[in-house]
Amino acid sequence: MANDPFRLTATDAITSIAAGALTARALVESCLERTAALEPDINAWAHLGAEQARAAADRADAQGNTGALKGVPFAAKDIIDSHDMPTGYGSPIHAGAQPFADASPIALARAAGGVLLGKTVTTEFANLTPGPTRNPHDPSRTPGGSSSGSAAAVAAMMVPLAYGTQTTQSTIRPAAFCGVHGYCPTQGDFRLAGVREAADTFDRLGLIARSLADIALLRDVLLRRPAAPFKLAGSPPRIGLCRTHLWESFDPALRSDIEAAARRLEAKGATVTDRPTPPAFERLAEAQRQISAYEFVRNFAFEIDRHWDRISPQLREGRIKDGLACTYERYREALAEAAAARALVPDLFEGVDVLIAASAPGEAPIGIQATGSAAVGALWTPLYLPCVTLPVFKGPAGMPMGLQVLASEGQDDRMLQAARWIEATL
Repeated sequence: MANDPFRLTATDAITSIAAGALTARALVESCLERTAALEPDINAWAHLGAEQARAAADRADAQGNTGALKGVPFAAKDIIDSHDMPTGYGSPIHAGAQPFADASPIALARAAGGVLLGKTVTTEFANLTPGPTRNPHDPSRTPGGSSSGSAAAVAAMMVPLAYGTQTTQSTIRPAAFCGVHGYCPTQGDFRLAGVREAADTFDRLGLIARSLADIALLRDVLLRRPAAPFKLAGSPPRIGLCRTHLWESFDPALRSDIEAAARRLEAKGATVTDRPTPPAFERLAEAQRQISAYEFVRNFAFEIDRHWDRISPQLREGRIKDGLACTYERYREALAEAAAARALVPDLFEGVDVLIAASAPGEAPIGIQATGSAAVGALWTPLYLPCVTLPVFKGPAGMPMGLQVLASEGQDDRMLQAARWIEATL
Protein backbone atom coordinates (compact mmCIF):
# COMPACT_ATOMS: atom_id res chain seq x y z
CA MET A 1 0.00 0.00 0.00
CA ALA A 2 2.80 2.42 0.85
CA ASN A 3 4.15 2.00 -2.68
CA ASP A 4 0.75 2.78 -4.22
CA PRO A 5 -0.63 5.81 -2.35
CA PHE A 6 -3.26 6.30 -5.08
CA ARG A 7 -5.09 3.29 -3.61
CA LEU A 8 -5.71 5.05 -0.30
CA THR A 9 -9.06 6.54 0.54
CA ALA A 10 -8.91 10.18 1.59
CA THR A 11 -9.30 9.36 5.29
CA ASP A 12 -6.57 6.71 5.13
CA ALA A 13 -4.27 9.10 3.29
CA ILE A 14 -4.91 11.81 5.90
CA THR A 15 -3.98 9.35 8.66
CA SER A 16 -0.73 8.47 6.85
CA ILE A 17 0.13 12.13 6.21
CA ALA A 18 -0.58 13.07 9.85
CA ALA A 19 1.68 10.22 11.01
CA GLY A 20 4.51 11.35 8.73
CA ALA A 21 4.37 8.16 6.67
CA LEU A 22 3.25 9.97 3.51
CA THR A 23 3.59 13.45 2.04
CA ALA A 24 1.00 15.34 0.05
CA ARG A 25 3.48 15.59 -2.85
CA ALA A 26 3.99 11.81 -2.89
CA LEU A 27 0.23 11.26 -2.92
CA VAL A 28 -0.29 13.75 -5.74
CA GLU A 29 2.53 12.19 -7.78
CA SER A 30 1.03 8.73 -7.28
CA CYS A 31 -2.38 9.96 -8.48
CA LEU A 32 -0.81 11.66 -11.50
CA GLU A 33 1.10 8.48 -12.41
CA ARG A 34 -2.10 6.45 -12.10
CA THR A 35 -3.91 8.98 -14.27
CA ALA A 36 -1.20 8.90 -16.94
CA ALA A 37 -1.48 5.11 -17.11
CA LEU A 38 -5.29 4.92 -17.39
CA GLU A 39 -6.49 8.19 -18.87
CA PRO A 40 -5.97 7.20 -22.54
CA ASP A 41 -8.62 4.50 -22.10
CA ILE A 42 -10.99 6.26 -19.67
CA ASN A 43 -10.92 9.97 -20.67
CA ALA A 44 -12.07 11.22 -17.27
CA TRP A 45 -10.37 14.62 -17.35
CA ALA A 46 -11.30 17.82 -19.14
CA HIS A 47 -8.20 19.52 -17.69
CA LEU A 48 -5.43 18.09 -15.54
CA GLY A 49 -3.66 20.76 -13.51
CA ALA A 50 -0.54 18.74 -12.75
CA GLU A 51 1.83 21.63 -12.08
CA GLN A 52 -0.66 23.57 -9.99
CA ALA A 53 -1.36 20.42 -7.96
CA ARG A 54 2.33 19.74 -7.38
CA ALA A 55 2.89 23.32 -6.22
CA ALA A 56 -0.12 23.17 -3.90
CA ALA A 57 1.05 19.84 -2.44
CA ASP A 58 4.50 21.29 -1.80
CA ARG A 59 2.95 24.25 0.00
CA ALA A 60 0.83 21.91 2.11
CA ASP A 61 3.88 19.88 3.10
CA ALA A 62 5.89 23.02 3.87
CA GLN A 63 3.10 24.37 6.08
CA GLY A 64 2.81 21.16 8.07
CA ASN A 65 -0.30 19.80 6.34
CA THR A 66 -2.82 21.69 8.42
CA GLY A 67 -6.53 21.62 7.76
CA ALA A 68 -8.93 18.72 7.61
CA LEU A 69 -7.81 17.53 4.14
CA LYS A 70 -4.05 17.80 4.79
CA GLY A 71 -2.97 17.98 1.14
CA VAL A 72 -5.29 15.26 -0.21
CA PRO A 73 -6.10 15.77 -3.91
CA PHE A 74 -9.64 16.17 -5.22
CA ALA A 75 -11.28 16.70 -8.61
CA ALA A 76 -14.12 18.99 -9.66
CA LYS A 77 -16.70 18.57 -12.40
CA ASP A 78 -16.05 20.96 -15.27
CA ILE A 79 -19.02 23.19 -14.47
CA ILE A 80 -17.40 24.28 -11.18
CA ASP A 81 -15.24 27.40 -11.49
CA SER A 82 -11.60 27.53 -10.46
CA HIS A 83 -9.39 30.61 -10.65
CA ASP A 84 -6.32 28.77 -11.96
CA MET A 85 -7.78 26.13 -14.29
CA PRO A 86 -10.23 26.53 -17.19
CA THR A 87 -13.91 25.67 -16.86
CA GLY A 88 -15.55 24.71 -20.14
CA TYR A 89 -18.99 23.41 -19.04
CA GLY A 90 -18.63 20.50 -21.47
CA SER A 91 -19.26 22.80 -24.44
CA PRO A 92 -17.09 24.09 -27.30
CA ILE A 93 -18.67 27.50 -26.70
CA HIS A 94 -16.68 27.88 -23.47
CA ALA A 95 -13.62 25.75 -24.24
CA GLY A 96 -10.59 27.15 -22.41
CA ALA A 97 -12.57 29.80 -20.54
CA GLN A 98 -10.78 30.96 -17.39
CA PRO A 99 -12.92 32.09 -14.43
CA PHE A 100 -11.56 34.75 -12.10
CA ALA A 101 -12.44 33.01 -8.82
CA ASP A 102 -12.93 29.63 -7.22
CA ALA A 103 -16.45 28.33 -6.76
CA SER A 104 -17.48 27.87 -3.15
CA PRO A 105 -16.87 24.08 -3.06
CA ILE A 106 -13.35 24.45 -4.44
CA ALA A 107 -12.50 27.40 -2.18
CA LEU A 108 -13.71 25.54 0.91
CA ALA A 109 -11.76 22.39 0.05
CA ARG A 110 -8.59 24.39 -0.63
CA ALA A 111 -9.01 26.30 2.63
CA ALA A 112 -9.11 22.91 4.39
CA GLY A 113 -5.83 21.86 2.76
CA GLY A 114 -7.23 20.05 -0.28
CA VAL A 115 -5.31 20.03 -3.57
CA LEU A 116 -7.30 20.47 -6.78
CA LEU A 117 -5.94 17.93 -9.26
CA GLY A 118 -8.07 19.02 -12.20
CA LYS A 119 -11.48 19.32 -13.82
CA THR A 120 -13.41 16.23 -14.83
CA VAL A 121 -15.51 15.64 -17.93
CA THR A 122 -19.18 16.57 -17.81
CA THR A 123 -21.92 16.10 -20.34
CA GLU A 124 -22.70 19.26 -22.31
CA PHE A 125 -23.83 21.88 -19.77
CA ALA A 126 -24.34 18.99 -17.31
CA ASN A 127 -27.23 17.83 -19.44
CA LEU A 128 -27.78 15.27 -22.22
CA THR A 129 -24.89 14.99 -24.65
CA PRO A 130 -22.06 12.81 -23.27
CA GLY A 131 -18.36 13.51 -23.35
CA PRO A 132 -15.70 10.89 -24.14
CA THR A 133 -15.51 9.28 -20.68
CA ARG A 134 -15.74 5.48 -20.41
CA ASN A 135 -16.62 3.22 -17.50
CA PRO A 136 -13.41 2.01 -15.78
CA HIS A 137 -14.94 -1.44 -15.19
CA ASP A 138 -15.73 -1.90 -18.89
CA PRO A 139 -14.70 0.78 -21.39
CA SER A 140 -17.46 -0.32 -23.77
CA ARG A 141 -20.03 1.00 -21.28
CA THR A 142 -21.14 4.44 -20.14
CA PRO A 143 -19.95 5.76 -16.78
CA GLY A 144 -23.31 7.52 -16.45
CA GLY A 145 -23.74 11.26 -16.35
CA SER A 146 -23.64 14.07 -16.10
CA SER A 147 -20.83 13.76 -13.52
CA SER A 148 -19.20 11.13 -15.70
CA GLY A 149 -15.56 12.09 -15.30
CA SER A 150 -15.82 12.53 -11.53
CA ALA A 151 -17.25 9.05 -10.98
CA ALA A 152 -14.82 7.43 -13.41
CA ALA A 153 -11.77 9.17 -11.92
CA VAL A 154 -12.64 8.07 -8.39
CA ALA A 155 -13.49 4.52 -9.49
CA ALA A 156 -10.20 4.24 -11.40
CA MET A 157 -8.29 5.45 -8.31
CA MET A 158 -6.96 8.49 -10.13
CA VAL A 159 -8.15 10.67 -7.25
CA PRO A 160 -9.81 9.84 -3.91
CA LEU A 161 -12.44 12.62 -3.88
CA ALA A 162 -14.45 14.38 -6.55
CA TYR A 163 -17.28 16.88 -6.87
CA GLY A 164 -20.24 16.24 -9.13
CA THR A 165 -23.60 17.94 -9.34
CA GLN A 166 -27.15 16.65 -9.58
CA THR A 167 -30.21 18.15 -11.23
CA THR A 168 -31.90 14.83 -11.97
CA GLN A 169 -29.57 11.89 -11.26
CA SER A 170 -26.16 13.22 -12.21
CA THR A 171 -24.26 12.09 -9.10
CA ILE A 172 -26.11 9.00 -7.89
CA ARG A 173 -26.32 7.30 -11.30
CA PRO A 174 -22.65 7.61 -12.36
CA ALA A 175 -21.49 6.64 -8.87
CA ALA A 176 -23.69 3.53 -9.03
CA PHE A 177 -22.57 2.64 -12.55
CA CYS A 178 -18.89 3.04 -11.60
CA GLY A 179 -19.10 1.22 -8.26
CA VAL A 180 -18.27 4.07 -5.87
CA HIS A 181 -20.09 6.09 -3.24
CA GLY A 182 -22.12 9.09 -4.37
CA TYR A 183 -23.91 11.48 -2.03
CA CYS A 184 -26.31 14.40 -2.46
CA PRO A 185 -27.23 16.47 0.60
CA THR A 186 -30.53 17.85 1.76
CA GLN A 187 -31.46 20.50 -0.80
CA GLY A 188 -29.69 23.75 0.06
CA ASP A 189 -27.11 22.40 2.49
CA PHE A 190 -24.13 23.11 0.21
CA ARG A 191 -23.44 26.48 -1.35
CA LEU A 192 -23.32 26.65 -5.15
CA ALA A 193 -21.67 30.03 -5.79
CA GLY A 194 -19.52 29.61 -8.88
CA VAL A 195 -21.23 26.39 -9.99
CA ARG A 196 -22.92 26.80 -13.37
CA GLU A 197 -26.66 26.68 -12.79
CA ALA A 198 -28.77 24.27 -14.83
CA ALA A 199 -32.07 24.37 -12.95
CA ASP A 200 -31.86 26.07 -9.57
CA THR A 201 -34.99 24.40 -8.23
CA PHE A 202 -33.16 21.05 -8.23
CA ASP A 203 -29.41 21.72 -8.56
CA ARG A 204 -27.25 20.20 -5.81
CA LEU A 205 -23.57 19.61 -5.32
CA GLY A 206 -22.70 15.91 -5.20
CA LEU A 207 -19.77 14.16 -3.50
CA ILE A 208 -18.10 11.06 -4.94
CA ALA A 209 -15.61 8.93 -3.02
CA ARG A 210 -14.54 5.36 -2.31
CA SER A 211 -15.76 5.29 1.30
CA LEU A 212 -18.56 6.69 3.40
CA ALA A 213 -15.99 8.07 5.83
CA ASP A 214 -14.61 10.19 2.98
CA ILE A 215 -18.11 11.44 2.17
CA ALA A 216 -18.68 12.43 5.80
CA LEU A 217 -15.29 14.18 5.95
CA LEU A 218 -15.87 16.24 2.81
CA ARG A 219 -19.38 17.09 4.00
CA ASP A 220 -17.90 18.54 7.19
CA VAL A 221 -15.42 20.58 5.12
CA LEU A 222 -18.23 22.05 3.00
CA LEU A 223 -20.29 22.86 6.07
CA ARG A 224 -17.16 24.39 7.64
CA ARG A 225 -17.65 22.49 10.85
CA PRO A 226 -15.10 20.39 12.80
CA ALA A 227 -14.75 16.90 11.41
CA ALA A 228 -16.30 14.35 13.75
CA PRO A 229 -15.29 10.68 14.00
CA PHE A 230 -17.45 8.68 11.61
CA LYS A 231 -19.14 5.84 13.47
CA LEU A 232 -21.67 3.12 12.84
CA ALA A 233 -25.27 3.76 13.85
CA GLY A 234 -25.72 3.03 17.54
CA SER A 235 -28.32 0.37 16.82
CA PRO A 236 -29.71 -1.32 13.71
CA PRO A 237 -31.80 1.23 11.82
CA ARG A 238 -35.49 1.10 11.03
CA ILE A 239 -35.61 0.70 7.26
CA GLY A 240 -38.35 1.23 4.71
CA LEU A 241 -38.04 -0.88 1.56
CA CYS A 242 -39.23 1.38 -1.23
CA ARG A 243 -39.78 -0.44 -4.51
CA THR A 244 -41.63 2.52 -6.12
CA HIS A 245 -43.85 2.39 -9.21
CA LEU A 246 -40.68 1.89 -11.31
CA TRP A 247 -39.98 -1.54 -9.82
CA GLU A 248 -40.97 -3.65 -12.82
CA SER A 249 -38.68 -1.61 -15.09
CA PHE A 250 -35.58 -2.54 -13.08
CA ASP A 251 -33.22 -5.36 -13.99
CA PRO A 252 -34.58 -8.59 -12.44
CA ALA A 253 -31.16 -9.26 -10.91
CA LEU A 254 -31.26 -5.88 -9.16
CA ARG A 255 -34.77 -6.49 -7.86
CA SER A 256 -33.63 -9.84 -6.48
CA ASP A 257 -30.54 -8.31 -4.89
CA ILE A 258 -32.50 -5.54 -3.18
CA GLU A 259 -35.04 -7.95 -1.72
CA ALA A 260 -32.27 -10.31 -0.58
CA ALA A 261 -30.47 -7.36 1.01
CA ALA A 262 -33.63 -6.41 2.89
CA ARG A 263 -33.93 -9.94 4.28
CA ARG A 264 -30.28 -9.96 5.31
CA LEU A 265 -30.55 -6.59 7.04
CA GLU A 266 -33.62 -7.79 8.90
CA ALA A 267 -31.80 -10.96 9.96
CA LYS A 268 -29.04 -8.77 11.44
CA GLY A 269 -31.46 -6.80 13.60
CA ALA A 270 -32.86 -4.03 11.41
CA THR A 271 -36.59 -3.46 11.25
CA VAL A 272 -37.59 -3.59 7.57
CA THR A 273 -41.05 -2.65 6.34
CA ASP A 274 -42.46 -2.13 2.87
CA ARG A 275 -43.03 1.52 2.00
CA PRO A 276 -45.06 1.98 -1.18
CA THR A 277 -44.87 5.44 -2.72
CA PRO A 278 -48.10 7.43 -3.10
CA PRO A 279 -49.70 7.75 -6.58
CA ALA A 280 -48.74 11.46 -6.69
CA PHE A 281 -45.09 10.43 -7.01
CA GLU A 282 -45.83 8.91 -10.40
CA ARG A 283 -46.34 12.43 -11.77
CA LEU A 284 -43.04 13.76 -10.43
CA ALA A 285 -40.99 12.84 -13.49
CA GLU A 286 -43.09 15.02 -15.77
CA ALA A 287 -43.07 17.90 -13.29
CA GLN A 288 -39.31 17.58 -12.92
CA ARG A 289 -38.86 17.58 -16.70
CA GLN A 290 -40.95 20.72 -17.19
CA ILE A 291 -39.32 22.65 -14.34
CA SER A 292 -35.78 21.72 -15.37
CA ALA A 293 -36.36 22.52 -19.03
CA TYR A 294 -38.06 25.87 -18.31
CA GLU A 295 -35.23 27.01 -16.05
CA PHE A 296 -32.48 25.63 -18.29
CA VAL A 297 -33.41 27.60 -21.40
CA ARG A 298 -33.51 30.82 -19.40
CA ASN A 299 -30.19 30.12 -17.68
CA PHE A 300 -28.57 29.43 -21.07
CA ALA A 301 -30.24 32.26 -22.99
CA PHE A 302 -26.86 33.64 -24.13
CA GLU A 303 -25.69 30.34 -25.61
CA ILE A 304 -29.08 29.66 -27.24
CA ASP A 305 -29.27 33.17 -28.73
CA ARG A 306 -25.63 33.61 -29.80
CA HIS A 307 -24.25 30.10 -30.34
CA TRP A 308 -27.18 27.95 -31.46
CA ASP A 309 -25.11 26.07 -34.06
CA ARG A 310 -22.51 25.10 -31.46
CA ILE A 311 -25.05 23.37 -29.24
CA SER A 312 -25.45 19.65 -29.91
CA PRO A 313 -28.57 18.48 -31.79
CA GLN A 314 -29.35 16.15 -28.89
CA LEU A 315 -29.58 19.04 -26.44
CA ARG A 316 -31.43 21.31 -28.89
CA GLU A 317 -34.07 18.66 -29.62
CA GLY A 318 -34.36 17.57 -26.00
CA ARG A 319 -34.08 19.87 -23.00
CA ILE A 320 -34.05 23.12 -24.99
CA LYS A 321 -37.06 22.22 -27.12
CA ASP A 322 -38.99 21.25 -23.98
CA GLY A 323 -38.00 24.46 -22.23
CA LEU A 324 -38.99 26.72 -25.09
CA ALA A 325 -42.39 25.00 -25.27
CA CYS A 326 -43.09 25.23 -21.54
CA THR A 327 -45.18 28.25 -20.59
CA TYR A 328 -44.81 30.15 -17.34
CA GLU A 329 -48.25 28.91 -16.31
CA ARG A 330 -47.25 25.27 -16.86
CA TYR A 331 -44.00 25.92 -14.99
CA ARG A 332 -45.93 27.20 -11.98
CA GLU A 333 -48.24 24.18 -12.12
CA ALA A 334 -45.26 21.84 -12.16
CA LEU A 335 -43.73 23.62 -9.17
CA ALA A 336 -47.00 23.18 -7.30
CA GLU A 337 -47.13 19.47 -8.21
CA ALA A 338 -43.61 18.94 -6.86
CA ALA A 339 -44.44 20.85 -3.68
CA ALA A 340 -47.60 18.77 -3.17
CA ALA A 341 -45.55 15.59 -3.49
CA ARG A 342 -43.02 16.86 -0.94
CA ALA A 343 -45.87 17.42 1.49
CA LEU A 344 -46.46 13.65 1.45
CA VAL A 345 -42.87 12.76 2.38
CA PRO A 346 -43.35 12.78 6.20
CA ASP A 347 -45.84 9.94 5.89
CA LEU A 348 -43.28 7.94 3.91
CA PHE A 349 -40.81 8.18 6.80
CA GLU A 350 -43.29 7.58 9.60
CA GLY A 351 -41.68 5.01 11.90
CA VAL A 352 -38.50 4.54 9.83
CA ASP A 353 -35.05 6.15 9.89
CA VAL A 354 -34.13 5.63 6.23
CA LEU A 355 -35.46 4.21 2.99
CA ILE A 356 -33.62 1.81 0.72
CA ALA A 357 -34.28 1.82 -3.01
CA ALA A 358 -32.56 1.29 -6.34
CA SER A 359 -29.82 3.75 -7.31
CA ALA A 360 -30.38 3.12 -11.04
CA PRO A 361 -32.37 0.57 -13.08
CA GLY A 362 -29.43 -1.85 -13.30
CA GLU A 363 -25.92 -2.04 -14.70
CA ALA A 364 -24.35 0.63 -16.87
CA PRO A 365 -25.58 0.14 -20.46
CA ILE A 366 -23.20 -0.68 -23.29
CA GLY A 367 -22.21 2.34 -25.38
CA ILE A 368 -21.08 5.87 -24.52
CA GLN A 369 -23.50 7.78 -26.76
CA ALA A 370 -25.98 8.04 -23.87
CA THR A 371 -25.70 7.96 -20.08
CA GLY A 372 -28.51 5.57 -19.12
CA SER A 373 -31.99 6.08 -17.73
CA ALA A 374 -32.44 8.87 -15.18
CA ALA A 375 -35.95 7.74 -14.19
CA VAL A 376 -34.92 6.96 -10.61
CA GLY A 377 -33.58 10.47 -10.10
CA ALA A 378 -36.63 12.08 -11.67
CA LEU A 379 -38.60 10.47 -8.85
CA TRP A 380 -36.38 11.23 -5.85
CA THR A 381 -34.60 14.50 -6.70
CA PRO A 382 -37.75 16.71 -6.68
CA LEU A 383 -38.40 15.55 -3.09
CA TYR A 384 -35.22 17.31 -1.83
CA LEU A 385 -34.12 14.29 0.23
CA PRO A 386 -30.51 13.51 1.14
CA CYS A 387 -29.35 10.31 -0.52
CA VAL A 388 -26.29 8.11 -0.92
CA THR A 389 -25.55 5.15 -3.18
CA LEU A 390 -23.66 2.16 -1.85
CA PRO A 391 -21.66 -0.09 -4.23
CA VAL A 392 -22.90 -3.38 -2.77
CA PHE A 393 -24.24 -5.34 -5.78
CA LYS A 394 -22.88 -6.88 -8.98
CA GLY A 395 -25.05 -7.33 -12.07
CA PRO A 396 -25.29 -10.22 -14.53
CA ALA A 397 -22.31 -8.88 -16.51
CA GLY A 398 -20.24 -8.35 -13.38
CA MET A 399 -20.78 -4.59 -13.43
CA PRO A 400 -21.51 -2.59 -10.27
CA MET A 401 -25.05 -1.86 -9.17
CA GLY A 402 -25.96 0.44 -6.30
CA LEU A 403 -28.32 0.46 -3.34
CA GLN A 404 -29.66 3.92 -2.58
CA VAL A 405 -30.26 5.05 0.99
CA LEU A 406 -32.48 8.09 1.56
CA ALA A 407 -33.55 10.07 4.62
CA SER A 408 -35.90 12.91 5.40
CA GLU A 409 -34.72 16.50 5.00
CA GLY A 410 -31.97 17.52 7.40
CA GLN A 411 -31.21 13.96 8.52
CA ASP A 412 -28.00 13.60 6.51
CA ASP A 413 -25.76 12.66 9.43
CA ARG A 414 -28.14 9.98 10.66
CA MET A 415 -28.52 8.71 7.10
CA LEU A 416 -24.76 8.35 6.61
CA GLN A 417 -24.44 6.45 9.90
CA ALA A 418 -27.29 4.14 8.93
CA ALA A 419 -25.76 3.70 5.47
CA ARG A 420 -22.49 2.63 7.05
CA TRP A 421 -24.34 0.00 9.13
CA ILE A 422 -26.15 -1.20 6.01
CA GLU A 423 -22.94 -1.38 3.97
CA ALA A 424 -21.03 -3.18 6.72
CA THR A 425 -23.85 -5.68 7.10
CA LEU A 426 -24.11 -6.38 3.39
